Amino acid sequence: MPLDLSRVGQRDSKPLRPRDIYNASRRPWPYLRFEQGEVLDKWFQEDVRNRRDVVIKQNTGGGKTAVGLLIAQSTLNEGIGAAVYLAPDRYLASQARAEAAKIGLPVTDDASDVKFRNGRATLVTTFQKLVNGQSVFGVVGDQRDKRKLGLVVVDDAHAALATTESQFRLTVESTHPVYWPLVELFENDLEEQSPNRWADVRTGDYTAVVPVPFWAWARRQRDVMDLLHPYAQTGAFKFTWPLIADVLGICSVTVTSRSVEISPPCPPISMIPAFANASRRVYLTATLADDSVLVTDLDANPEDVARPVTPGSAADLGDRMILAPSALNPGLDDEAVRQLARQFADGDRDGDGIYEARPVNVVVLVPRDKAMDAWTGYADLVLNASNLDQGITALKAGHVGLVVLSNKYDGIDLPSTACELLVLDGAPRAMDATERREAAVLSGSPTLFARQIQRIEQGMGRGVRDSEDHCAVLLVGSHLAVALHDRTHLDLFSPATRAQINLSQDLTDELAGKGLDAIREALSLCLDKDDTWVSIGRRGLAEIQYATTGSVRPEAVAARSAFDLAATHRYSEACDRLQEVLGQVTDPAMRGLLAEQRAAYLHHFEPNAAQNALRKALDDNPHVLRPLGGVAAAQLRPAAAQAEAAAAFLSRTYPDATSLLLGVKSIFEDVVWGDEKRSKDAERAVEQLGLHLGFASSRPEDMYGKGPDDLWALSSDRHAVIELKTGRTHDAIIKHDLDQLGGAVRWNAETHPGVTQIPVIMHPSPVLHGQGTAVTGMRVITPQTWNRLSEAVRAFAEALTNGQQRWREHHAVAEQLAQHKLTATTLFTTYTEPHQRASTA
Repeated sequence: MPLDLSRVGQRDSKPLRPRDIYNASRRPWPYLRFEQGEVLDKWFQEDVRNRRDVVIKQNTGGGKTAVGLLIAQSTLNEGIGAAVYLAPDRYLASQARAEAAKIGLPVTDDASDVKFRNGRATLVTTFQKLVNGQSVFGVVGDQRDKRKLGLVVVDDAHAALATTESQFRLTVESTHPVYWPLVELFENDLEEQSPNRWADVRTGDYTAVVPVPFWAWARRQRDVMDLLHPYAQTGAFKFTWPLIADVLGICSVTVTSRSVEISPPCPPISMIPAFANASRRVYLTATLADDSVLVTDLDANPEDVARPVTPGSAADLGDRMILAPSALNPGLDDEAVRQLARQFADGDRDGDGIYEARPVNVVVLVPRDKAMDAWTGYADLVLNASNLDQGITALKAGHVGLVVLSNKYDGIDLPSTACELLVLDGAPRAMDATERREAAVLSGSPTLFARQIQRIEQGMGRGVRDSEDHCAVLLVGSHLAVALHDRTHLDLFSPATRAQINLSQDLTDELAGKGLDAIREALSLCLDKDDTWVSIGRRGLAEIQYATTGSVRPEAVAARSAFDLAATHRYSEACDRLQEVLGQVTDPAMRGLLAEQRAAYLHHFEPNAAQNALRKALDDNPHVLRPLGGVAAAQLRPAAAQAEAAAAFLSRTYPDATSLLLGVKSIFEDVVWGDEKRSKDAERAVEQLGLHLGFASSRPEDMYGKGPDDLWALSSDRHAVIELKTGRTHDAIIKHDLDQLGGAVRWNAETHPGVTQIPVIMHPSPVLHGQGTAVTGMRVITPQTWNRLSEAVRAFAEALTNGQQRWREHHAVAEQLAQHKLTATTLFTTYTEPHQRASTA
């Protein structure tokens, strides 16, 4: 029998320094990377490793997995207690275990493993395994043993944060027997918030999101408990109910035709004692620009979070060329970019139909399944949850071609040649009702911009997982192009990514105004690792350093503190905590949302004062909850002259011609026909279109819960009342939609007496359903007329860029408005059509 040497020399050999642990291991690499060693040495300093919370920031591909595993082993060797390494999903957990095996570190995937329980192996599992209402580590109030942990390592912290919010959100699907009884408890309150949206919910329109007002939710808590509690240990409920049951009364609630979502203001992470009471918690992150969410979602110590551990240099990032074709040439068609991507996947880089170059793997990220339709004719493989692992394995193994993934902006690694050309076709967007409601309330807010940029950066990091990797990145669509072109957006990226974008921007100066051939040539520099390009890239990163302090917003700290107080019924103190910080918040949209939350806490001891506070919140943000009795609609007053108003708006909005062209293009991109999830985007786009053309423009239904989706004041005595049904797939305008348009017209007549109205409905078809009755004088904007309007507005903008910022001159604007028939008197006769009766034949 051969000798077993596995235990020889182990009795007293327990090095503590992570470097020493690595040197005593199998050493799959001769040395740790310089940046890994730096981070580990900084973490091992006694005053750092003994913090409750430590944030470690490294560039994508900087070797964070090995860092986290070595920190876990160091903690085990020190005898602090059991160690858990949490990955975003099972695939990445298996990758982490494989990494541990290479190094020779003892790990397990079984929480009952004796080696884990005795502190002799690190448990490597998913974040969901620890944080759920049936956690094997125990939940406050249950009978399970409460495991004490010495260390929790959270890998890809940004992905863990998304998981945290979903784990603490109770979703009652419309197919659940308690859905309608729950909704009916609040029927009158929902209708008072928004008669239109409540009618949409009742007719099955998924796009409609209606919040349950906090006073109604508090009033019916006993009824809610009676309805929900019997299902507490059934189905999906059992994974969430134990986590939020004790704070049910302060949760926010949103209703759609598909579900009711119940969410606490902050996740009560203390319900998972193993996480909340761990001696050490380490968060590994690459793209977490706003560290505030670690405080709000995971109750991390703000002072600890503000002191991240980083390498001395941020230059350890693979080569990326980041281009936005729309920013190079706003006239470029997105479909041409899709054709280019297909050609590069085949090895036809010059687009002549001859495969003369090395074919590459092209990976396309789209924000939702519906967006995949545009790639149907180009994709070799479409990946979803059922085939994701196999698809990623195939990409790593060799050439696959063009692969499309939906809503996977994080959580996947595509190193080396697995992805050499990465295409982001559209910005990631809020998916569930709670997120959609918050996104609507924060529309246009810098806070929302920061969140979106973070997800874009996550997506851009999929193809560069090592400092030796290379990947060309194309951002398709005007919204993503703005992220590269607009300095306000650009400053939200991490330092290393911002440096690569700036370098690519220098290149774009050479490409500006040119066609796809110039872009093809530039992409090949990256794909072929051109010596000059690689050298320039390395010089551009050479002096880039990480930020020495984390970004923790005061309002986030206050929100977490206020929630913790309210969760223990100290509502007055919670209100005081939020009031202290409201004056420091410069973003009006966020200030209004915080004021709404303060009013919700205030309601528990001063209901009348809560209503007054909510009315005041409307001054900052007209999209927060409407107080009892509603809100009086303000008169929409038009500008004295359309051209002067348009020139003034364009002048203060756009600093240069490219910004103007991208801004106009983005308006029409946001109107996606047949996609019900994009309806709110379409409403905002129509509002913006009105402002661009010089009309007073608003969204009454969103502001007051009544009236049309959009309202344009064309003159002092003439209004366009606009209802959007762009998400419809019917071949006729149904009675419900016509009734809504009629109600909007009546509301506007009452609000603006004596005004002539043009009723307008945006719908895929001009044909009325047989049961529908047309609104007198109504006009229809169909996809065909919308396209004509799009062409006219783009031509209007392009004409104004021919010269020295002619969009600032009202005479030039007036000339172009008239030429393209965009004036108040010509627009609706030119770019709409009358309704039609369904054929009786």
